[in-house]
Amino acid sequence: MTGAAVGCPARRDASAVSRLPRPGGTDTLPRWATLASDTAVQRRGDGRYEATLSADWEIWGPMGGYVAACALRAAGMSAEHARPAAFSCHYLGVARFGPVDLHVETRRGGRSATSQRVEVTQEGRPILDAMVWGVGDVEGLEHDETSAPDVPGPEGLPDIRELLPDDVAPPYPFWRNLDAKPVEFEADWPPDGPRPARWREWLRFTPTATFEDRWVDAARCVILVDLPSWPSAHRPHAWKQPPFMAPTLDLNVAFHRPTTGHEWLLCDGEAPLSTAGLFGWTARVWSTGGELHASGGGQCLYRRLPASPA
Repeated sequence: MTGAAVGCPARRDASAVSRLPRPGGTDTLPRWATLASDTAVQRRGDGRYEATLSADWEIWGPMGGYVAACALRAAGMSAEHARPAAFSCHYLGVARFGPVDLHVETRRGGRSATSQRVEVTQEGRPILDAMVWGVGDVEGLEHDETSAPDVPGPEGLPDIRELLPDDVAPPYPFWRNLDAKPVEFEADWPPDGPRPARWREWLRFTPTATFEDRWVDAARCVILVDLPSWPSAHRPHAWKQPPFMAPTLDLNVAFHRPTTGHEWLLCDGEAPLSTAGLFGWTARVWSTGGELHASGGGQCLYRRLPASPA
């Protein structure tokens, strides 16, 4: 995400605390909006669009993958091809909830593929620059040497709501958009020592899980590739509760197979190297049949948190 890390180092791991409705608060209200409506863009003419960032996707500000998904939707609105093939972006600033402007420019067009640049700004301030490839119905060589993680499927795992006490309040509304079934769960957090720099969780978007439009449905993968950066990198250090956050510098996503019709998706992330003030992460998105649908990652920059008042 942009502007802040996904997890909260001063509290429980993101795989535990950050997803349940706040008891008695506004988070207990039904969630009617969908990913499609919350990333919708409106044409303003001459390659310009407008989107409204919803506070329902907050993780220390608008979650970066959510902002990136709006950029993908703008590219899809002006694309001549049926599906995205690749997405990459640089996060340039932290947006506020509310309207943002998107400018789409075709860099190279063709019968098989089109490259587009998307600039996201808010009141003239740069928020995100993205490059997107869209493709049509193309053919080529076929092979698949991918191997899905050997983990239980969502049908064999409890929902996070069954694992946490009723009075656990989440710090971020973002998690109300997802049903979650963690592959690895520890009730006591922080742990008593380092944990592997890996984060795996079965996730299902709510209230609508999948979308027929391939550009809309691909927004799920953009968010899920962005999501496990901090939860993965923080796990080896969580037991010490280090005073750092980690804004995301960039995000890249390769779309391998459409996810339409696959409600539960495995978010499979890891951050095996953290050094010199940076960490990189990779993420893969799998369906229950063991197919790889998207992969990608990015780089994050550490920032020390301000010292707490004495």
